[in-house]
Amino acid sequence: MPAAAKLASMGASPGLHKEPRVLEIETVEQFDRAAGGGGPALRPQARSMNGWHFQSVDLTGRTEALRNLDPAGALFLGCSFEAGMEHWLRERGALIFPRLPEMPFDAYRSRLYAPAELYDGLDTAEYEATPDARIYAWSTQPAARAQLDGTLAAGLHDHAIADALDALFEGPFQGRKTVGVMGGHAAARSSATYREAARLGRVLARAGHAVATGGGPGAMEAANLGAYLSEAGEQEFDGALARLAGVESFRPSVTDWARAAAAVLAEHPSGVVNVGIPTWHYGHEPPNLFATHIAKYFANAVREAVLLQRCSGGIIFLPGAGGTVQEIFQDACENYYATPQTLAPMVLVGRQYWTEELPAWPLLQALARGRPMEAAIHLVDSVEEAVRAVAG
Repeated sequence: MPAAAKLASMGASPGLHKEPRVLEIETVEQFDRAAGGGGPALRPQARSMNGWHFQSVDLTGRTEALRNLDPAGALFLGCSFEAGMEHWLRERGALIFPRLPEMPFDAYRSRLYAPAELYDGLDTAEYEATPDARIYAWSTQPAARAQLDGTLAAGLHDHAIADALDALFEGPFQGRKTVGVMGGHAAARSSATYREAARLGRVLARAGHAVATGGGPGAMEAANLGAYLSEAGEQEFDGALARLAGVESFRPSVTDWARAAAAVLAEHPSGVVNVGIPTWHYGHEPPNLFATHIAKYFANAVREAVLLQRCSGGIIFLPGAGGTVQEIFQDACENYYATPQTLAPMVLVGRQYWTEELPAWPLLQALARGRPMEAAIHLVDSVEEAVRAVAG
């Protein structure tokens, strides 16, 4: 939970105690440093764990170290202990949220997903056997939607993902404008729409922007691909597009679609950091493998809000359908009520598409007329125009 880690001891009114400083511990190594007393984040009360928050840490080999500390006020989320330690910790004032082994995911995870984690086993089995597919299957069951343990686990998971996303924006993305690329999932890999979306991600990343997408297939995959391969040469970039075009879509086979992407990644094992923010709500849309970091949510409403909020450098909307139109007007609502200082560019790519096929532009224009957001909306036809719009 990186955002909480920034909380310093808070000033209190006379007669009130100060809140303990929060020390986030997400690895055994972090615990070892804290327990050894050598870290600058450790408070003067070296034996106290008050304010220490452990998140999904395996502490089975740290019983002696734990017993040498005072656990009162410590919080343990989904941690593992040797036999008897949970009882010992609780008796001394620790708060323990247990692991939930019946769930097909870690509700307390401390990091974003990597594609290899969600697609684990794809090289030897069908997509339906991967963690991503199994988690989606679980999310459709009545127990996940109605029973307390399921809804609580999903809520805790989404909170953990939000915290892990903070770490990305306070780390690799820090100091860079994040530009979102939204668009439809149906763009075939051999289409001009897909190629232009990939070129857009590539140009944005080369201009120094961090690239974020909805994390799915189609235009979203293309933008993540372009950002990932933004440091590769034109020949390599074109070669990747040609290889992917052999499997046009995730329909009818997610397995074949994902394996084609995995083959490209095998040829380009390292690429530029970028992020996809998908959801299990749209189970028919698998996450793409070219987002180096995947913030996947159960709650689509939370995911949409987070996705728009994170794109402080503006959002480029490629042709899409219901989901893309929803994102346009959700973003428009933010800009409608924004102050001039917090306005972010909205760029719709494709004049004919957004004025005739799905005429979102006239409504957006009418909504913006006479307001500060009028200067922040743009209708363009090319990748270059779109990049200039968010740069300005």
